Amino acid sequence: QVQLVESGGGLVQAGGSLRLSCSASGRAFSPYGTGWFRQAPGKEREFVAAIRWSDDIRYADSVQGRFIISRDNTKNTLDLQMNSLKPDDTAVYYCASSSRLKVPYRPSDLSQYDYWGQGTQVTVSS
Repeated sequence: QVQLVESGGGLVQAGGSLRLSCSASGRAFSPYGTGWFRQAPGKEREFVAAIRWSDDIRYADSVQGRFIISRDNTKNTLDLQMNSLKPDDTAVYYCASSSRLKVPYRPSDLSQYDYWGQGTQVTVSS
């Protein structure tokens, strides 16, 4: 059974930083696509960042230049370093993983991912 568990959420002031981590059990992340999504109250779940291979990393425009996604294939962990946080970044953050290589690869598409974590709350105060 595959389980994804996020950690690292919390309350931070605008301009601050947080680091989210997702650990997987039951299946290796590599070489499949993995990503972070977020969902704010009353809004749909949206793409934040994705990584498939070390040279295939994508970001949403809203977080480009502020967030960094990384993956440690030996530890089977997926991290999201979030810098210069804004109140608009407030949401529940979810990590996600694919069960196989998807063709075509659409990292921002929720349907590309087969496994999801339970989410971790990030709150950015102004």
